[in-house]
Amino acid sequence: MPADSGSDVTLDQARTRIASLRRELGRHEHLYYVLDDPRISDAEFDALLRELQELEARFPELVTSDSPSQRVGGAPREGVETRSHSSRMLSLDNAFDDAELVDFDRRARELAGAEVLDYVGELKLDGVSMAVRFGGDDMTGEAVGAGSATLLGEAATASRLTLALTRGDGTRGEVITPNARTLRTLPLSIPASVLVANEVPTEFEVRGEVVMPTQAFADLNARQRAEDRPMFANPRNAAAGSLRMLDAAVTASRRLDFYPYLLLAAGQPVFASHWEALEALAALGFKVNPHRARLRGIDGLLAFRDEWMGRRESLSYEIDGLVFKVDAVDLQRRLGATSKSPRWAIACKPAAQQAETVVEDIEVQVGRTGAVTPRALLRPVQVGGVTVSHATLHNEDEITRLGLQIGDAVLVERSGDVIPKVVRVVRAGAGRRPFLMPSRCPACSAPVVREEGEAVARCVNASCIARLKESILHFASRTAMDIDGLGEWLVDAVVDGGLVKDFADLYELTPEQLAGLTKETKVSPTRLGEKNAARVVSGLESSKEVPLGRLVFGLGIRHVGERTAALLADHFRSLDAIAAATTEELEQVEEVGPRIAESIRTFFGTEMNRDLIERLRRHGLRFREDAEDTSQPRPLAGKVFVLTGTLAGMTRDEARARIQEAGGKVTGSVSRNTDYVVAGESSGSKLRKARQLDVAVLDEQGLNDMLSVGLSPVAKD
Repeated sequence: MPADSGSDVTLDQARTRIASLRRELGRHEHLYYVLDDPRISDAEFDALLRELQELEARFPELVTSDSPSQRVGGAPREGVETRSHSSRMLSLDNAFDDAELVDFDRRARELAGAEVLDYVGELKLDGVSMAVRFGGDDMTGEAVGAGSATLLGEAATASRLTLALTRGDGTRGEVITPNARTLRTLPLSIPASVLVANEVPTEFEVRGEVVMPTQAFADLNARQRAEDRPMFANPRNAAAGSLRMLDAAVTASRRLDFYPYLLLAAGQPVFASHWEALEALAALGFKVNPHRARLRGIDGLLAFRDEWMGRRESLSYEIDGLVFKVDAVDLQRRLGATSKSPRWAIACKPAAQQAETVVEDIEVQVGRTGAVTPRALLRPVQVGGVTVSHATLHNEDEITRLGLQIGDAVLVERSGDVIPKVVRVVRAGAGRRPFLMPSRCPACSAPVVREEGEAVARCVNASCIARLKESILHFASRTAMDIDGLGEWLVDAVVDGGLVKDFADLYELTPEQLAGLTKETKVSPTRLGEKNAARVVSGLESSKEVPLGRLVFGLGIRHVGERTAALLADHFRSLDAIAAATTEELEQVEEVGPRIAESIRTFFGTEMNRDLIERLRRHGLRFREDAEDTSQPRPLAGKVFVLTGTLAGMTRDEARARIQEAGGKVTGSVSRNTDYVVAGESSGSKLRKARQLDVAVLDEQGLNDMLSVGLSPVAKD
């Protein structure tokens, strides 16, 4: 059928022509964006795309979400939706030198019980992580065209892109499916025959990195400059901003590439080795980075590192190091993960960059816990392309160890995104003078005390204005309450102006109060304005719905980090239950020991904090976890489990999640209240205590039996 066919085109003719155009456009997209081997001109490609769009406009019932026409973006999204990841997206530990890389290999070999390990080396792209799910149904509810399933014979059974998520906090990510569909290096669907040929299930997930090529970044900033718009600092920021646009049409106008690095099904690896997964991804049509290699032992890691650290400038995109992964998936499972990072993978970062400068002064900063921390004010110097004017000094003991005085010439080091630090004194300054830790807080004049056995000096005033500002910034941060627009200068303004004296006061701010606040700039003061004031108030309102764990983290209880807060929320299910818990009950939570438990009791035992909690309650913050779904089977309801050792088929976090979904409760220590101890390889004291207390012990298969049918399994000997 010719491209200029008139109105006499039948539905069947349109269906045939649309199928042909989609195949042709998909082939040319793959040739151009994935293989860098274009076969037709841009004008010819655009003509084919226009013909497809015209036919789909005439026959909207034939439009499908995986059509190349849908890459251009639809109507802007109304807001930001989040979804849970199939399994946690962990970050990687870093190795900055030979010794740290050798240590990673040694630990991995010892845990795996092997003399030498096989690894895969990959480039660590400096972009934005994204998880993409494929399946037979459109999980986003965005399918367009009721009759689309009958469009193509084989394509009707293809796996389509159904959901795309940002990394988020590793547990939940933002839904960015419309934006992901605009990436031309990301397939919109994969035929069933291709999946079968490569032994990949119909429903699968691909995780990877979205990057903006350096030339595309330069072009984007040139357009921003020409339109008198703010320019982006680097390609990574540009990629992140582009990918999270509410209007996917903006994303479509910018060149972004997706490079996959992981293939999963139901949150678990599909193949027995990581290398096999990368090869399968390439066969499915993804743009797998070609600069990868299978490596043998530590010698292979060092050789790959030496080769690529010297070739970074030759690439058409930015990298911030390399990644090394244990190849065998069964060994990955055996090695497991810490609360933040897998033990079977590591990021090899570029060697730290250093420069010489002068310490012109030393000031102190007061943190939210009252910690008074010295910071070096430096004569500005370029370190790895970044101007550095400050460096951390940690505490008084560190200054003494360095032998540092004000006026000294020092060597400053910056590694990756780590805060710059003073490495050593190069030479003593002519008019050098020693630093003395102030005896009074610079913000409130209260005494500064360093308790015996502690390295950190602290302001003793719980109402210190500097502590208050840092506490509010922590409370408003993205990993806590995620209050949009509440940044440093605005916190300074509302605190200094007497509008906010604690967290609860934030929720009494009005747009009128905020709109008139001003920020001092080098040119002239800038008003916040009505639009930004409304944005902050809207952010405050939205924060009332954040999960309980993030509220607990935002309260800033000493020693309670993000993961501990989430564990407390999962265990107690309400803030009131956490506040009322005894020290012994708190210690039943995994990773909560005596020090953390005592800190929690101290926080909730303080009258001022109890009053604050009541005021937050009156403002409608979420004090409870979501009600449990009673429509789902809960075979483990009322049962208390303890996990110990390494499980072969799942991580401890995954086992905990499955037990909790089935109605069970997971605690961190064995007691007479424990119903079952699930013991994997290398189980230790918890297994011994279970036997002492005659608590039933399960192996992994026994746990799986209970999860599937709720039957009482045969206990492990």
